[in-house]
Amino acid sequence: MRLSRDDEKVGESMSIENQRAILLKFVCENGGTLVDEYADDGWSGTDFDRPGIRRLLDDAKSGRVDTIVVKDLSRFGRNYIQVGQYIDYIFPAYGIRFIALADNVDTADRSSAGMDMMPIMNVFNEWHAASTSKKIRAVLDANWRRGKYTNWAYPYGYRAGTDENRTAVIDEEAAEVVRRIYDMRLQGRSARAIARTLTDEGIPNPASHYTRLDGKKSARCGTPYWSPKTVSDILGDSTYIGTLTQHRTTRFSYKNHRVINVPESEQIVRENAHEPIVDRDVWEGVQAIGRGVSRGRADKKNKIHPLSGFLVCADCGKKLKGKSVKGKSYMYCCRTYVDLGKKYCTSHSITERQIESIVLQDIRSALNGAEADHKKVEEHFLRGKARRDEQNRISAEKKLRALKGRLAELEHLVQSAFEEKVLGDLPEDICKNLCEKYQAEAESVRRQICELEKNFTVRETEGDGAEEYIAKLRYCLKCEELTREMCLNLIEFITVGERPEGDGARQIHIYYKLMPGGSTFVENDCRP
Repeated sequence: MRLSRDDEKVGESMSIENQRAILLKFVCENGGTLVDEYADDGWSGTDFDRPGIRRLLDDAKSGRVDTIVVKDLSRFGRNYIQVGQYIDYIFPAYGIRFIALADNVDTADRSSAGMDMMPIMNVFNEWHAASTSKKIRAVLDANWRRGKYTNWAYPYGYRAGTDENRTAVIDEEAAEVVRRIYDMRLQGRSARAIARTLTDEGIPNPASHYTRLDGKKSARCGTPYWSPKTVSDILGDSTYIGTLTQHRTTRFSYKNHRVINVPESEQIVRENAHEPIVDRDVWEGVQAIGRGVSRGRADKKNKIHPLSGFLVCADCGKKLKGKSVKGKSYMYCCRTYVDLGKKYCTSHSITERQIESIVLQDIRSALNGAEADHKKVEEHFLRGKARRDEQNRISAEKKLRALKGRLAELEHLVQSAFEEKVLGDLPEDICKNLCEKYQAEAESVRRQICELEKNFTVRETEGDGAEEYIAKLRYCLKCEELTREMCLNLIEFITVGERPEGDGARQIHIYYKLMPGGSTFVENDCRP
């Protein structure tokens, strides 16, 4: 017995209970001995890896059964190749009789009309699965383009709205946790450290949170603890800035249910689809941290040192590894030297106190110059902002041209459909379906065009942000010690050279990403 979600729409005649009654009646009337029942409720007939069918095949091969009875061929499966393979080759090899009642198929009588028609019925059953899959995809595509949320679950921090499009509504309790996760990340905390903090404080993870809300325990629900992956997924989900992205994954085909990722260019993205939980500036800051070279590793005390992940060996290009040295302070050494020895690279060792002092001194020097020349700093920021705005404008204009081209194409398709109907080349029902589909997509495209043009207007009226940028620099200038947040905001990476023999200068290059200009610090007298 088998029932898929699509079969449920047919009615009670396709239910598991109905199939069971028909099959039990046949067994009783024909004097058979019932060995077992095998049912797959909620499974597609194209999938032969379902639990009921696996158990049935194991029992058949072990000799436990000699006859298999189904209501019709489609209950066994809708993949004509695999159905034919089992009925024509595998079952006969084990001496098993196969009966499909509604289709008059009985392998005990190979000369019957039902057996002659079986290949055609198998093909038709698969065609039905292919046709249903195509219709479902078309409906999903239309829903995506008009902004309807189709996923079964909402990201942590949101819940389903009551409107037609199921627009995401903020779940304030969870949203506060999301905002805190973003704040901790901006402070330099790693996903692992954030997960540990939330777990230590007893904050329910997403699965536990939703279980508590609706009382339904998910079958996939594991431990109540936060994991680094859960935190990373939250930090990388653009849903939290009001962007709805759908069609991120798809199935390989209606027969092969393997999930594959959809290229970003083919995903359906809708800006300002719902109320954001975090500001765009916060979001972009977190993404910039993710793109940076520094990942940062916690030490045995679960502390991430300010420069962890930023220091790079100037000779081999590997990062410097932090370690506690007995009797000494925390030190950084070349990873190649630590892993492979001095044959491949030298130590490039430097204490944390020394390198932090050097970096803080250089930052203050650069920021003091910036403080003295307010206008120069503002010009530097505006030049960078102008470059980013130009890149965004080019990307948005390209998308706008594509949308306008698609809109013109859809309008032409609607006109062509009406012309073919008038000429009698296209049936009225097909014309109606096509026009409804084209018009629904056209309406979605018009909304996207309107949103893009609105975003252009908003950018033109927004402030330049220079004062906020300068305020951040001034905050860093007041810091008495180097912090992880300061490093993430200001530094791209730092190369550390080896101390040459004698009294030569040691080269330490600091590459900044926010401050005006750059800096190269030459260490003249720094002995470990």
